[in-house]
Amino acid sequence: MKKLLLFFLLTQITFAQVEYPKDYFRSPLDITIILSGSFAELRTNHFHSGLDIKTQQKEGKNVYTAAEGYVSRIKIQHYGYGKALYVTHPNGYTTVYGHLQSFSPRIEAYVKAKQYEKESYEIELFPTASELMVATDEIIAYSGNTGGSGGPHLHFEIRDNQERTINPLLFGIPVKDSKPPFVVGVFAYPMDENSFINGNNDRTELRLIPTKTNEYKVEPIEAIGHIGFGIVTYDQQDLASNYNGIDNLQTFYNGNKKFEMDFYRFSFDESRHINRFLDYEYFKTKKSRIQKLFVEKGNPLSMYKDLDDNGYVLVENNSSSIYKVQIKDFKGNESFITIPIKGKIPTIVKEKPESKKNYYVFADQITNLKDKNVSVYFPANSFYEDTFIDFKVSNDTIYLDKDVIPLQKNVSIQYDISNYKDSEKDKVYIAELLGYKKYPSYLSTKRKDNIVTASSNALGTYALVLDTKSPKIEPVNFQDGKWLSNYRYLTLKISDDLSGIGNYRATINGKWILMEYEYKKGTLTFDFNDHVITDTKNELKVIVTDNVGNSSTFEATFFRK
Repeated sequence: MKKLLLFFLLTQITFAQVEYPKDYFRSPLDITIILSGSFAELRTNHFHSGLDIKTQQKEGKNVYTAAEGYVSRIKIQHYGYGKALYVTHPNGYTTVYGHLQSFSPRIEAYVKAKQYEKESYEIELFPTASELMVATDEIIAYSGNTGGSGGPHLHFEIRDNQERTINPLLFGIPVKDSKPPFVVGVFAYPMDENSFINGNNDRTELRLIPTKTNEYKVEPIEAIGHIGFGIVTYDQQDLASNYNGIDNLQTFYNGNKKFEMDFYRFSFDESRHINRFLDYEYFKTKKSRIQKLFVEKGNPLSMYKDLDDNGYVLVENNSSSIYKVQIKDFKGNESFITIPIKGKIPTIVKEKPESKKNYYVFADQITNLKDKNVSVYFPANSFYEDTFIDFKVSNDTIYLDKDVIPLQKNVSIQYDISNYKDSEKDKVYIAELLGYKKYPSYLSTKRKDNIVTASSNALGTYALVLDTKSPKIEPVNFQDGKWLSNYRYLTLKISDDLSGIGNYRATINGKWILMEYEYKKGTLTFDFNDHVITDTKNELKVIVTDNVGNSSTFEATFFRK
């Protein structure tokens, strides 16, 4: 361990000559690796940055360091990765372990001391190289379901020293997969107004011909001009029923390579541009992700390579061509799609209807839309290309088109609330109205005098919402005046109907206590094993505040030997 510390303190971290060493990192779990989520899998607004490893539908599995190193970062938050550890290794890589239930006793004690010092459950720490050194095979945590997790699993990442995340399978983490990827949809796209697919100048779904092999055939199409293609495809490992992402896409036109996308590494700054790689409008309306096999303007993803004419093909009149797609998973299992193309100028053309939207936005310019008491601001390059959008205001509701056009920068929404009573101005927030019932989803809202502002990463419908209701607090496993000597945990249920839980504070006999908020269950939990309670008679006080400042107080007395 002393040699390791000396390495971190006296040398500059560099990579080994072998870019991805196959025998350096061990599996973070001692069970068979079965994935619920693969690397670079397609997620909402981002590529998945690691492996989601199933933990047999249980929490509390031992999580091991993948190699020796030191804990360089600890982050605990209500959402996101929940409880997460970051371990930096001598070879320059950092491994990440997310959605943890808890840490090993040594790390747990370190973290809780800091939480009590700062009087905050949510915390981010950056230990020095000498504070929390760890050895290979050391148990550093226990798997869980904290943060934005949909079920018990371990989120595992490997990052390089440029904070780019890399597919952990490249380092030899074992996963059983003998099944080729499968295809559920194929689409064709015209590049411009002079390009057509089967007489259409718009996205056209092509008919897949059923096959029992990994060779997919598509009904021959007639096309002319510059066109591109898109596919809906997934992979499936041997021991799991869920659908995962694929590893590599390549296309060929008459035998010549046109496009390749390799899903092996990316930076977090570029992940949002997944919305340019996918057909965003189709996903938002059909809930299916078409991966475009061509690169449109403004798409900076680093995973593209070997592009010829950005993946588009030029179909000439009276030509006969073959377009082929090769799809591979990490284990090298392959599937192929063959699309025969006949070059033909259409005799009947289905024209696109003219846009009836009321504003035209130039992508490279600032756009500021105003109506009544509302201002909507788009920074330059918020859109990927020039486009029409709808904008209108009715009372305190903004109709800012539909969420079918991707944004690469957030839009700023501003209201003048001069018409509200002074007693109401601090209780007003901006919400995005979601779903069929237009449920108001809170946006982080700032107020300066009579102006309230929030930002959003999407178009859609927004409104001002007045919230004057206080949160609710209810005891779960105890009652006022009871003895709790044999209790390990003290649990309360908290909820808020509109703006949502903003913060909370709990004390016993006037002393701050650490309560863990699990938003998926709406619970606050205190662990008596923190050993901060020493009195027999104890006065519990919990104050919960929502996002606009409404608060509720719960008080109870309990006894404990």
